[in-house]
Amino acid sequence: MEEKKELLTQEGYDKLEQELEYLKTVKRKEVAERLKIAIGFGDLSENAEYDEAKNEQAKLEEQIIKLEEKLRNADVIDESQIDLNIVTVGSIVKLYDYDFEEEVEYTIVGSSEADPFEGKISNESPVGKGLIGARVGEELEIQAPDGAVKFKVLEINR
Repeated sequence: MEEKKELLTQEGYDKLEQELEYLKTVKRKEVAERLKIAIGFGDLSENAEYDEAKNEQAKLEEQIIKLEEKLRNADVIDESQIDLNIVTVGSIVKLYDYDFEEEVEYTIVGSSEADPFEGKISNESPVGKGLIGARVGEELEIQAPDGAVKFKVLEINR
């Protein structure tokens, strides 16, 4: 089975690397210390603290493996190669939202980087998918879960 490529901006890749480093160095030590303390409580067969610490350790190791896999399969977007004539992953797009009669700005990112509160939308989301390939001046009607939304592309930046 071929592993899925993870589209990431350089910022997103760096953020995942930092998170992985934190989990491996800081978090692992914290969990190991909790495990050591729990073992000190005695009888492991009836030791809830030990069970909790072991579960936390297993979840942490699973999280580390997932992050390592994401980074190993990352396809990092070279932002210097972004074509400013067309919306792609890594583009910062200024739009006119006809429904709200206002300008909005989105950064198109890979799915693991999406954060709507920061204006980062996934290239796999309905709006992100609908914007990919659009050009300045183009009007788009995109089917979103809440119904159709209409935008006009005002600017494309990186």
